Amino acid sequence: MTQELAATAEGIATAAELLRAGDLVSFPTETVYGLGADATNDHAVAAIFAAKDRPQFNPLIVHVADKAEAHRIVDFNPDADRLAEAFWPGALTLVLPRTKDCAVSLLVSAGLDTVAVRVPNHKTAQDLLRATDRPVAAPSANPSGQISPTTAAHVMDGLSGRLAAILDGGNCTVGIESTVVDVSGPTPVLLRPGGISFEDLAKTLPSLETTSGSPDAPKSPGMMERHYAPNTPLRLNATKAENGEALLGFGPEASTTSLNLSPSANLTEAAANLFAMMRELDESSAKGIAVMAIPEIGLGRAINDRLRRAATP
Repeated sequence: MTQELAATAEGIATAAELLRAGDLVSFPTETVYGLGADATNDHAVAAIFAAKDRPQFNPLIVHVADKAEAHRIVDFNPDADRLAEAFWPGALTLVLPRTKDCAVSLLVSAGLDTVAVRVPNHKTAQDLLRATDRPVAAPSANPSGQISPTTAAHVMDGLSGRLAAILDGGNCTVGIESTVVDVSGPTPVLLRPGGISFEDLAKTLPSLETTSGSPDAPKSPGMMERHYAPNTPLRLNATKAENGEALLGFGPEASTTSLNLSPSANLTEAAANLFAMMRELDESSAKGIAVMAIPEIGLGRAINDRLRRAATP
């Protein structure tokens, strides 16, 4: 049975005790809810893959309380230092080489010699990480490939009975996963668009490049061809809903009877609403979901990345 814990000092202490004991605990971040396990415990990490039905060649992100903790598990270089200084704590994950004495399970990084690490910008997550006092591996807390959760109720809907507890910290403010940048090689590469835009990253690191990555041997989560997907078929770049479809609108041109990611065409608002609204329409009687076009700029890149993967057959 899955416990529901409030984000109080007592609830956080209980969640930290469960993590240290090798159990799975879902916790909130500013991006989405994570399914956490002690990243140094092979059995606990393996339990994440089992709970999510997740392919074991798909790496996990390790969450730490601050950069000092990150230094214990990965080796930083000047590019990583610049990005961490500018965007941590925040919705940015850095892929870096493991330290020689890295205690993180090799299963976390799917056998690679790198680890994806980030410092979340969320008080409950920060308090939990400090109370646990060890790195916590945490992909999104949902069955693999399905819509990511932005509330504790979403986690319960998808994973009830598969984890020890859910720490309820309210709604996630960013609403889409972190941006992932590989800084393990000579040239920094954007692996996954997310809560921090490419444009903002490039201001700090002009040498940043983009890549489609490889879904067969990913260095980052979120690179599978089909991901973030509802059960209901998704049709992109729609102007209106066809017979039997529900419309997921964007901007003032959308029908007032449809769900609208942002009536004012604000991409930050749209990102925060994306998964919750996709989930709501997926649970409706609609035979399909028609999604209006989203500009391919700023956070629109991350939104469109999620929508394209969700629409892949």
